[in-house]
Parts: sequence; structure tokens; C-alpha cells
Amino acid sequence: MATADTKMKQEQEQEQVVRAGPALATGLIAGLVGGIGFGILMQHEGMLPLVASLVGGRTSSLGWVVHLAIATFVGVSFAIIGVSYAIFFARVATGFLSSTLFGLFYGAFWWVLGGLFLMPVWLGMRAFVIDETAWKSLVGHLIYGTLLGAVYGLVSPLLSRGRD
Repeated sequence: MATADTKMKQEQEQEQVVRAGPALATGLIAGLVGGIGFGILMQHEGMLPLVASLVGGRTSSLGWVVHLAIATFVGVSFAIIGVSYAIFFARVATGFLSSTLFGLFYGAFWWVLGGLFLMPVWLGMRAFVIDETAWKSLVGHLIYGTLLGAVYGLVSPLLSRGRD
């Protein structure tokens, strides 16, 4: 009996590993889509040179590269949370609406962590300053999170069906 339980547990672990790859790919794609949406706002508001300054540059094109790299990282982290907490995430954030809402809150979380804390500290500025730029950043992070969650919610079931 113990061997049957062990075998079933190994199959379940293998199944989670198989799902992790598509989930991470979905997070990457969703992160890029969200990043493009947020990046359009930043381009319009002239914020991309500030993003480029994170790596010592000043151009909007470098700002796009840095921004999309960060957006991809955040998208993959969204998927990692989903894979790590598969039981919770499968029931709460894999449908379109629930994933979109989860993404919206995730975008707000990254506004606080990244926009209000990490980026200013990295650039030698004061953290948690709420000014006009911070409000524009909040809007961008909410756009990002909404697109991230929506794309994840749309693409994830498609990849799951393709594997069944």
C-alpha cells in the first residue's frame, strides 16, 4: 500500500512540474503584454529616461529595454506564485475575472514595492514620496497588473487544454 501511495505522490509532483513550464511561459507572455501597456503610458509621459537611469542610461529606447525586462520578471513571479500555491491559485486566479483581479492587486503591490521603494532607493532618492509622478506610476502599475492578470487568465486555460 505504501508503494502505491508513493507512486501516486510522485505522479502528482511530476504533473506539477509539467504544468510549471507552461505557467512560467504564460507569465512571461503576460508580463510582456502588461509591460507594453504600461510602457506606452510611460512613453507618453516621458518617464522612460528615468527607467533607463536604473542602469546608468538616459534614452527612452534603453528605458523600454529595462522596463520590459522588469515587466517580464514580474510576470514570471506572478506565475511562480501561481505554481507555488497551486491549490489556492487554481481555485482563485485561473479564471479570467479572478486572474484579472489578482493581477490588478499584484500591480498595486509592485507600485508600492517597486515604484515607491526600490526604484527611488536605487536612484538615491527618498522612498514613499507621493507626488504627480507617483500617481502616474500607480495608474501604469494598475494597467500593467490588469493586463498581466487578464492575459494570464486567457492563456493559461488554453495551455492546460493543449496538454490534456
